[in-house]
Amino acid sequence: MESLHPRIRLLWIAQGAIAAIVLGVVLALVDRWLTGVPTVAIAGVAALGLVLGIVYAVRLYQVWTFELQDDALYLERGVVTFVETAVPFVRVQHVDTQFGPVERALGLSSVVVYTAGSRNADVRIPGLTPDRARDLQDTLRELAVESEADDAV
Repeated sequence: MESLHPRIRLLWIAQGAIAAIVLGVVLALVDRWLTGVPTVAIAGVAALGLVLGIVYAVRLYQVWTFELQDDALYLERGVVTFVETAVPFVRVQHVDTQFGPVERALGLSSVVVYTAGSRNADVRIPGLTPDRARDLQDTLRELAVESEADDAV
């Protein structure tokens, strides 16, 4: 199984930090209307949110893996709820490479695999270098085309 690039942890930690800051601001605003909440308690809750966000990001990085096998793309991920996904190549509709501004700044990309079906019709593999994302996109595209030929009647 292949792991994600280590820099994805920075993105996930930043997302956790932003969530902790938002939580702290919301609690501070609530404190303005409901006096009596100690500032230390608000800071403590925001700090706890930050620590939990960091722990979550590190653990998610440890468990997030994927692998191309003969018949399908396999993914394993999740901290609270562990998810194992198998995407048969014959179900792949198209494959995109995406990278937002924060990912670009970190030198990362994501591959999104769109599949036939209505429930969870796409799978995203984050935390790849742009070269690895393009290689994976090309490989998935080729495997999907080959599986269509094998599946034809």
